[in-house]
Amino acid sequence: MAATTAAAAFFTNRQPTFILSPPKTKVNASLLFFHCNNSKPFFKTTISCSLQKPPPSLYPRITASRPEYIPNRIPDPNYVRVFDTTLRDGEQSPGATLTSKEKLDIARQLAKLGVDIIEAGFPAASKEDFEAVRTIAKEVGNAVDAESGYVPVICGLSRCNERDIKTAWEAVKYAKRPRIHTFIATSGIHMEHKLRKTKQQVVEIARSMVKFARSLGCDDVEFSPEDAGRSDRKFLYEILGEVIKAGATTLNIPDTVGITMPTEFGKLIADIKANTPGIENVVISTHCQNDLGLSTANTIAGACAGARQVEVTINGIGERAGNASLEEVVMAFKCRGEHILGGLYTGINTRHIVMASKMVEEYTGLHVQPHKAIVGANAFAHESGIHQDGMLKHKGTYEIISPEDIGLERSSEAGIVLGKLSGRHALKDRLKELGYELNDEQLGTIFWHFKAVAEQKKRVTDADLIALVSDEVFQPEVVWKLLDMQVTCGTLGLSTATVKLMDANGEEHVACSTGTGPVDSAYKAVDLIVKEPATLLEYSMNAVTEGIDAIATTRVLIRGEKSQLSTHASTGETVKRTFSGTGAGMDIVVSSVKAYIGALNKMLGFKDQLPAKDSVERTSVSA
Repeated sequence: MAATTAAAAFFTNRQPTFILSPPKTKVNASLLFFHCNNSKPFFKTTISCSLQKPPPSLYPRITASRPEYIPNRIPDPNYVRVFDTTLRDGEQSPGATLTSKEKLDIARQLAKLGVDIIEAGFPAASKEDFEAVRTIAKEVGNAVDAESGYVPVICGLSRCNERDIKTAWEAVKYAKRPRIHTFIATSGIHMEHKLRKTKQQVVEIARSMVKFARSLGCDDVEFSPEDAGRSDRKFLYEILGEVIKAGATTLNIPDTVGITMPTEFGKLIADIKANTPGIENVVISTHCQNDLGLSTANTIAGACAGARQVEVTINGIGERAGNASLEEVVMAFKCRGEHILGGLYTGINTRHIVMASKMVEEYTGLHVQPHKAIVGANAFAHESGIHQDGMLKHKGTYEIISPEDIGLERSSEAGIVLGKLSGRHALKDRLKELGYELNDEQLGTIFWHFKAVAEQKKRVTDADLIALVSDEVFQPEVVWKLLDMQVTCGTLGLSTATVKLMDANGEEHVACSTGTGPVDSAYKAVDLIVKEPATLLEYSMNAVTEGIDAIATTRVLIRGEKSQLSTHASTGETVKRTFSGTGAGMDIVVSSVKAYIGALNKMLGFKDQLPAKDSVERTSVSA
């Protein structure tokens, strides 16, 4: 019975009234009857397992143009706004700390993608977070596309208190289209144990804080009832109706703990749309966590039920099991929107997906699983003989998405093999095929490192190139740079290492140390120079290709003794922030030291930006 509820919403952009078969009635596939709130008569339709294409008249043609941006409504009822929260919720993934430069780079890439709203961070969390959001608002939030007029909305998150909201506004107000996103928990378990407030108190706080946000001059305010998936429905209708009266323009419905099923979440959106007073004056949004692996399915079910904004992250990163993945949701709309999802579409330029995915992967240190949909290494790989035979005859036999659609070019069929005699142009073309868009300076750096590798290997593979780009382009701002190193190790004595580093002022520093092995001694030598105590939490190394001459990639995770503290909003637990680093090289010790220095550089980028004890504390949120 629940399946029919979600399916009915696929065929309408209006709120449906569902008339379901009795529970004991035997339903053939998904037989359902529904009626839209307009003058049209009842429709009867059957959803078959083969997903046969229905008559074209059922679906409006998807247009490519992005409708005019109006905070509380969307002129085209089929358009779905994409709200990216990679820089806020995504950064809450353990070890995914981003520097201001990295956040700005990602924000620029999100603008290339064409996301409608960039949630740039939580400005009240710390001085560093505030400055990062303000920089993004000033630079990315004012970069208007001359041809289309597109410019992303820059959003800052805040809890429902005046200090948070003021800080968020001070950070985002420089953008051409600023937005404040404020939230408060509404589920019984959260109100009783976390907030320790009554329903009436929560309603009053939400109402007054949305009104306060509007009073600052912000005409685009989003409100989220945290843990809406477990909240009482009637209470949800009440509090949402009150914040609409107070001036909210977008209502975000989060499944904060990822507990709902797709049909259940779709019904939640449909019920809110049918029962909340004033709902016609706002845009409904979804925010689905992935604790049960259903975030993408729930997001699509919510959109089919009437939500017209989806909150997502690149690669699906985020708190605990992550969020709905931007690439999965967007490509689902692109592949099935016109024929199955009632004409729903987005304004995303999907050809920039691969580059965005790689950038987020490298900057956060969170590797994408090989079988990840859309952007995983195996997403377009075919090993089965039957599959390969079909692909050779017609690519459509086993691929529903063309890799070119997401910015991943197929390998050149011209027979070009990169080696030590290859030139800059050949390297540039191959990197472009792999989804990397590099400027001349970046290309020059990669080229000389490519030449060094090619001198030692007869053939440089795609995996080698990816490792080189990771090692040179996706690195934090340089505080310390490795110049030279020498290690001695074996069974005849202690391992020793001599390391030469250069600081940001160009001065060279040399240190020697002994240790239990070459990596240990090298890390201790680095510590003698940097003088910033850190604990190594994780260390991993992989060969990017087969063979003894393969490039090694190393990832480390460290925690500094003076690291910035983070207070989790849900548990109240205070933990030290962690920092990841990556390195690559044909020498495994060099690769290891590069990774360690990269993590230290990222940590040192935060050192001088810690808030005072009586200032704003670093807080993680889960709405």
